[in-house]
Amino acid sequence: MRFGIFTSMGFQTWDGVLDLWRRLETTGWDIACVTDHFLPNTKDREGAMLESWSTLSALAALVPRMRVGTIVLGNTYRHPAVVAKMAAQVDIISGGRLLLGLGAGWQQNEHEAYGIPFYTLRERLERLDEACQVLRSLWTQPRSTFAGKHYQLSDAPLDPKPVQRPHPELMIGGGGERVTLRIVAEHADIWHGSGEPDVVRHKLAVLDDWCAKVGRDPEEIERSVHVNLPRGGRVVEPDELVAAGATFLVWRMQAPYDVGPVRELVQWRDHHNQKVV
Repeated sequence: MRFGIFTSMGFQTWDGVLDLWRRLETTGWDIACVTDHFLPNTKDREGAMLESWSTLSALAALVPRMRVGTIVLGNTYRHPAVVAKMAAQVDIISGGRLLLGLGAGWQQNEHEAYGIPFYTLRERLERLDEACQVLRSLWTQPRSTFAGKHYQLSDAPLDPKPVQRPHPELMIGGGGERVTLRIVAEHADIWHGSGEPDVVRHKLAVLDDWCAKVGRDPEEIERSVHVNLPRGGRVVEPDELVAAGATFLVWRMQAPYDVGPVRELVQWRDHHNQKVV
């Protein structure tokens, strides 16, 4: 069982994020991840939003123990060959601690604001599928040639390679049962999802079915589920999610961060860690 935090990059400062991550580092978390957006998902689109990759690169150098990652990159924002190159460099900077989370992309107002094409859902998923193939090939092969519908490589090198072998952990976020979970079964090391325990249990059963169809051992895929912090209303307990099949719990921490409750979060994590180990 692994335990992590993912931290929004919205309505925050660099100093605030660094302070929080240093506290997470010293209080025993296994991993911390950044989100990947350019502006808030609101009508007025107002508010600070730190850029994920440059922030993660700096954190990888300044926070030396825990794993670092993304929950999750929007695939539509960057060509996967560029992502492969950036991810390899962050893996090197971190000494082999990168988890790359990737999703199809969903926040329409960002695409509209910056002129980034917002494809149909079908095309976004097609692109996600091809992006996974591009990433894994560039990370592991001396040269890569790929003739996809949306992405092409021609005798493309990637040097230097990531530190991790065969490649950094690749996590795919999303719960679509007809396409997304099939992509997870074919390409991912980790699935990341959310929801009530019954929802998680159902999604994981669908994932197991897809693994059987594509010839993949489902035990090869870690099952990550995010846990909302207690802020009113029903809170799903971590052990409920473990009983549903989760093997990796990631607490969702919304900005603005208050580093004061980090000690309480650690106590909560450790209490449930004792219950489920």
